[in-house]
Amino acid sequence: MKLFHPTLAFVDLETTGTHAAGDRITEVGVVRVDADPAGGTPRVEEWSSLVDPGVPIPPFVQALTGITDAMVRAAPTFSSVAREVARRLDGCLFVAHNARFDFGFLKHEFGRVGVPFSPRVLCTVRLSRRLDPEADGHGLDAVIARHGLDPGDRHRALGDARALWLFVQKLYATRSAADIEAAVKRLLRIPSLPPQLPPDALDKIPEGPGVYLFYGANPLPLYVGKSVHLRERVGSHFCSDWQQESDARLSAEIQRIEVETTAGELGALLRESELIKTKLPAHNRALRRKQDAGVMTLDDEGRPAFVRAMSVEPGTVAGAYGPYSSRRAMRMRLQALADEHRLCWTRLGLERRDGPCFARQLHKCDGACVGAEAIEAHDARLRDALAAEAIPAWPFPGPALVREVSSDGERVDVHVVRDWHWVGTARDDGELAALIEAPVRGEFDLDVCRLLLKRYAKAPASFVRAVQ
Repeated sequence: MKLFHPTLAFVDLETTGTHAAGDRITEVGVVRVDADPAGGTPRVEEWSSLVDPGVPIPPFVQALTGITDAMVRAAPTFSSVAREVARRLDGCLFVAHNARFDFGFLKHEFGRVGVPFSPRVLCTVRLSRRLDPEADGHGLDAVIARHGLDPGDRHRALGDARALWLFVQKLYATRSAADIEAAVKRLLRIPSLPPQLPPDALDKIPEGPGVYLFYGANPLPLYVGKSVHLRERVGSHFCSDWQQESDARLSAEIQRIEVETTAGELGALLRESELIKTKLPAHNRALRRKQDAGVMTLDDEGRPAFVRAMSVEPGTVAGAYGPYSSRRAMRMRLQALADEHRLCWTRLGLERRDGPCFARQLHKCDGACVGAEAIEAHDARLRDALAAEAIPAWPFPGPALVREVSSDGERVDVHVVRDWHWVGTARDDGELAALIEAPVRGEFDLDVCRLLLKRYAKAPASFVRAVQ
């Protein structure tokens, strides 16, 4: 028998629940099939093991699987069998029914013991749907009944893994190898879209750069993202292993997808930042507006001071340092500079005390706190240490333009920037004239400032003075 992959691992798990991040594995079953290069009978090895999950098994799970707390009490932990499981899966195409479930659990378990795990994955639910689109049901019970399979020990790991191998053998007995191979090759490229999205949802998404918005039942988006390859990036959300619980929730909640195209990457980054801050999507927690973001300034006495982003006027940001995600982030940076340059903790505002500062007591301060170093000399050294983090003066007397052209040359976006602040993006001469004349409004935007500073440092010639 010539199989669609030289080495297959049919895998099934029994677990304490359905959440890969919090629940644990109670049993692993693997049927490894190594194809005969000459097309003869493949070599089949079966292996299974109970696993001590380290937590109680809920009663309803015990009733479903027949695996009790008493049965796993003397079983090995996953860390004890991890290398054996990895050995049996090594080099295989990982095959499972509802594969994201089994793969997600194993990914988490291997992650806990520091073992890398990233095989290619084939889901037999999707294989059944592709080859039998008119069939009534594609759950494992339905597949077993439809094909007359007899794996034994249903709802035990090895029995269910064996059922998948029997299913594949039945396919080869009833269909051409070419049809099976074509279906598998296509499935390995196609993301597993949530059932609530139309099958052609990805086909409608353009290939180029832009932003995408995932919506649920409410008018506000669940998630906003950006990419220079929109279709590929959106599809990747549905190829994940659900390493985080939020990934599974997002997939379950999405009901529609919207996209906005841009000419290039900078436009996508700017638009993503704007949408996240104005729409506050629930699943963008790490990138949403942070009220504690800001910059560092030196006060009239030369001491570091933190200024929240909302208090910074866009035209006055030059000469400040940062930006920093929080006051704490600024303090941590000052501590690092103090250690590196023998600066005084008291003078930096890292502590309040009379006499020698903490660093001086450790012989890591040149002594501004005790008069051993002049304050002026200390502050000059501080400014030198911070020089690389200073936000430069805006290099133009007015706004500047950053032009982006799409890869096909058919679209041109012109970003209008002033005082490290994004004023807007123009698609035609009328929009451009209005933006050039528009005053800079709004609070200092930490993320946009970072983007523009990075862009300017990399390609200053891409910023061109706007003629008003």
